Amino acid sequence: MARPPTGKENEMTDVLIEKRPDGVALITLNRPESLNAMGGRLIPMLGEYLAECESDRGVRSIAITGAGRAFCAGGDVKGMQARNEGGSGDGERPRDNFAAAFEVLVRDLRAAQDAVSLKLHTIGKPTVALVNGHAVGAGMSVALACDLRICSDRAKFGTAFRNVGLSGDFGGSYFLQRLVGAGVARELYFTGEILDATRALELGIANRVVPGERLMEEGLAFCAKLAQGPTATYARMKANLNLAESSTLKELLDQEAMLMRLSGMSSDSREAVRAFVEKREPRFIGE
Repeated sequence: MARPPTGKENEMTDVLIEKRPDGVALITLNRPESLNAMGGRLIPMLGEYLAECESDRGVRSIAITGAGRAFCAGGDVKGMQARNEGGSGDGERPRDNFAAAFEVLVRDLRAAQDAVSLKLHTIGKPTVALVNGHAVGAGMSVALACDLRICSDRAKFGTAFRNVGLSGDFGGSYFLQRLVGAGVARELYFTGEILDATRALELGIANRVVPGERLMEEGLAFCAKLAQGPTATYARMKANLNLAESSTLKELLDQEAMLMRLSGMSSDSREAVRAFVEKREPRFIGE
């Protein structure tokens, strides 16, 4: 059963979590009235849940989706307007207060990005975005921060930042450029073009596209299959793939050698070898 954080059931339902018996943690962004825009407690709660999933050995893969007809509409534009009118946005401020206020704004955004996008990218468990509708702005960035994206045929992607005069956050420029290349990433940022699921699949943004009515069934079945695998080995695979984004070949080969030997000493590797010899399916425990 999906739940908000322990002890906060009455006040914090912007994000829900269901830890399923198959090892999948299903996290649902739950502000459907605003297309799951990043207002209220959505981002802090998402960060809390990801940290919880990281430390919970019973969680072996993580799925993220949105309630209602959107995955995530990105920043809460109405909230931005309210803050601007109230003097707490990014508009003009007295010069003697601006530097301190700006530092707080930057610090808070950095912390939010680290808790969500950086955590999704580095957590030692597979993360899968089940994109049920629009994923735009920072909502697209969060989907891209996941390892994989399984999309409804009704899914839409767009950077959208240009539409509100913003440069972008939550790592979208990092992830998008690596998925589609520099030229296409620049075009998508400069134009704000909305991509349908078919085009997202062609560009490599989506890994799979399924009929909307089957998204949760097929997406969760895929996540369950990942959860049944050698999850400690997945963590090492992610470490290698992440290092490959910024390292030299020599640095990567050094790490691959170390992690390969560690993997060979793991319980899951020994079980896989036994299963191969015995001509049966391995039973991985994630160790």
